Amino acid sequence: MVLNTAVLPPQAPASIAPAARRRGRSRGTAPGEPRLVAYLYLVPALLMVVVFVLLPVLHTVYLSLVKWDGVTAATFVGLGNYVDILTDPQLRALFLHSLELVFFFAVLPISLGLLITALLSRRAVRGMTFYRSILFLPQVVSMVVIAVAWQWIYAQDGVANQLLGLIGLDRGIAWLGDFTWALPAIGIVGAWLSTGLCMVLFLSGVQKIDTSLYEAARLDGANAWQEFRHITLPGLRAEIAVALTLTVVGALKSFDVVYLLTKGGPGTSTAVPGYEIFARAFGRGEAGSAASLAVVLTVIIFVVSIAISRFSKEPEV
Repeated sequence: MVLNTAVLPPQAPASIAPAARRRGRSRGTAPGEPRLVAYLYLVPALLMVVVFVLLPVLHTVYLSLVKWDGVTAATFVGLGNYVDILTDPQLRALFLHSLELVFFFAVLPISLGLLITALLSRRAVRGMTFYRSILFLPQVVSMVVIAVAWQWIYAQDGVANQLLGLIGLDRGIAWLGDFTWALPAIGIVGAWLSTGLCMVLFLSGVQKIDTSLYEAARLDGANAWQEFRHITLPGLRAEIAVALTLTVVGALKSFDVVYLLTKGGPGTSTAVPGYEIFARAFGRGEAGSAASLAVVLTVIIFVVSIAISRFSKEPEV
């Protein structure tokens, strides 16, 4: 009779495992937790954040408490710069202008993006990649090129006035030089810039929604609006939150489009906090006032971002 024997690997003495556990406990490291040396790899990144983010923020807060022209000695004024923001109608108007731009930069592009997504996602469309590229193109074009193109569109004999003339309306509007129309004209540029970004986000989000949900809804007799309201819109909750964050923050901190198109004019009708910070700090020698505006704008953006983040969370059942 032949015995079937298997060669087993030599086993370590039973005393080794308890000894290893004792050594781990003696070093204060629980099983599965990173060792202290792992945190050393974070030190370079942490130093970069401290030097290029935290210290400049603290310095800006300090400047917001002084009156300084950028050359001579600073004079401590405490909260005086912040009081000016609350009491000066011209400074308060800056944030009202930003609030108006939020409609053009955020509300309008998100609405158009959802509409385009609802139309394109219901059936297969030939050349979808081409349409996405065309609508996303403004995001990759230089802002200087965009500003030059829109200045030509808004010129006295430009495309905008020519289109108005075709439908029998006033074709003599000086869009960027009119106190009434200058800010909406900038807003239209912002809406054109942001619509493609929102559409790409939403079209990407639609692809993760289970198609069986749409099939079940159609079997139950749901129409296009009901499908969009009860399936597409809830399924795009995270993408809408991302688009809302990007566009609202973009409207609040807008600078380049205002600087290139109107430089805050005519008068101060298109001035926004981002442009006014630049103008006061580097044009009028009011570094302290500019810093206080920057701090207030940062706090507003931070609060808005937190509010949008809470909106993006799924409701608890």
